[in-house]
Amino acid sequence: MNKTFLQFGCGNMGGAMLKGWLGGGYAPEIFTIVDPYLKVAPEGTRLLGSAPEGEGAFDVVLLGFKPQQLPDAVASVRPFVGTNTLLLSILAGVDLATLRASFPDARAIVRVMPNLAAALGKSPIALVGDADDAARAETDALMAPLGQAEWLSGEDQMDLVTALAGSGPAFVYRFIDALAQGAAALGLARQQADRLALSMVEGAAMLAARSEHSPAELARRVASPGGVTQVGIDVLDADGRLVRLIEDTLRGARDRSAEMTEMARKAR
Repeated sequence: MNKTFLQFGCGNMGGAMLKGWLGGGYAPEIFTIVDPYLKVAPEGTRLLGSAPEGEGAFDVVLLGFKPQQLPDAVASVRPFVGTNTLLLSILAGVDLATLRASFPDARAIVRVMPNLAAALGKSPIALVGDADDAARAETDALMAPLGQAEWLSGEDQMDLVTALAGSGPAFVYRFIDALAQGAAALGLARQQADRLALSMVEGAAMLAARSEHSPAELARRVASPGGVTQVGIDVLDADGRLVRLIEDTLRGARDRSAEMTEMARKAR
């Protein structure tokens, strides 16, 4: 990519995306990072503590700070968002209308919801945008080094996808930890339980990603009627408890995302 790229905020998520882009072959020289808290940036990139002075619009601008900081950040960001700028936002809960009102000159605006696996090029990425076909194609190319991008049919789906794809890794990590805790409670050394649980989940995820079968079918194939695995699955499935737990988890995260969206609207 020969475009100029300005990134406001390079915390956990912004840093993961930057690592994914650099790992995907993008030249570090195209990236300017504005982050007053970041002490060191990847070699070859330009790190600034505040917005650059005397520079015009950039080809791509990424908003990577905390959502509640948007009202205070608009004045600093707006000079760099011009009629040829693709504006990318990873601000959870900040809708397209709020972004368009804040940056009316942007050529296109796309909300992006990745997770930290973007650093490895393995993130699911939800996209929704105020963008034409050309801007969508440009966004697809930008997302390719980060993982699997999916355009949503409507912005109303973003809160749920935020819960599933954005927050989902934390839920998986808790499940891995619960597996290890359960094994430790039943007599396995905790550190050994941690290693075995993590290795098992890593292998299972890789197999599922490469398999022609659905996860439900893979679970069926692992279990033999009346066998060890089937007994465990029966416990998980009893009274639909596992599905209800996950549905409640996603509902809570989705509803919080919706609350944040409403708060961002009121702050406009």
